[in-house]
Amino acid sequence: MKNKILFVVSLLFGLMYINAGLNKFLNYMPVPKDMPAELVKLMTAFMQIEWLMPLVGVVEIVGGILFIPAKTRALGAIIILPVMVGVLLTNIFNAPSGLPIAGVLMLVNLWVIIENRHKYQPMLTK
Repeated sequence: MKNKILFVVSLLFGLMYINAGLNKFLNYMPVPKDMPAELVKLMTAFMQIEWLMPLVGVVEIVGGILFIPAKTRALGAIIILPVMVGVLLTNIFNAPSGLPIAGVLMLVNLWVIIENRHKYQPMLTK
């Protein structure tokens, strides 16, 4: 039962990141009109660095694809982790209204990392 729940959660998590990554290239989701001024300022600064958003988009797409199948989920979780930390910090400091969703997504990512900790052991030992 736990494996089925983990698969469904991983599928939704992976699809969400694939969608977010594709949006970086195709811009099909409209920007909310009621974004906090600090967040608008931050996103404008990110857009000034021309290579940053495409890089984040590629990481989100690749990480999301790897997050779905159980065999590559551990790699996908590690690839997504830096993006997830950025999302969480952005919500903590600039857009607290999105914090519950960011917190749940971070917990899902940490759950997958903890479930796959045995796969990381060779990197951490001699």
